[in-house]
Amino acid sequence: MTSENTKRILIIDDSEAIHRDFRRVLCPPRSANWDRLALMEEELLGTAPVKESAAEQGFEVDSAFQGKEGVAKVERALEQGRPYSLVILDYRMPPGWNGVETLRHLREVDPSLPVVLCSAYSDYSWGEILQEFGESPLLSELRKPFDGRELRQKALSLSGMREDSHVM
Repeated sequence: MTSENTKRILIIDDSEAIHRDFRRVLCPPRSANWDRLALMEEELLGTAPVKESAAEQGFEVDSAFQGKEGVAKVERALEQGRPYSLVILDYRMPPGWNGVETLRHLREVDPSLPVVLCSAYSDYSWGEILQEFGESPLLSELRKPFDGRELRQKALSLSGMREDSHVM
């Protein structure tokens, strides 16, 4: 899916199951009955159907399974003029770089890229991370198991920051 409203998100996590979970939340299939329901709403309420609300904006989700692979994808996306709007990054990804090491490299490549650190376990406290990277609206945390609504809200707000700042 590629349109003007589509935001590119990169998931960097060593678990294929987690990638599927993120895709399920961020790229839900559009109901075949949506258009019919919208027409019924227009008939009953006399209002024009909303074509796409903020909650239905599309995401294009890419995957990387290790930190080095993720950083390479971010570099490639910048070179192609199609930067990511957001990276969701796991804290632990053996045997390669962990999330903090990956974040260091991401900040070198694209300092204005919003990042959500996500994991059930972390070898670093949030305080330690803020001490190294500084407090910023471009850096957020999400704990696994995550709530789908919270993930979607973070994705919408953080990817929107990228567009609002015209850093793309």
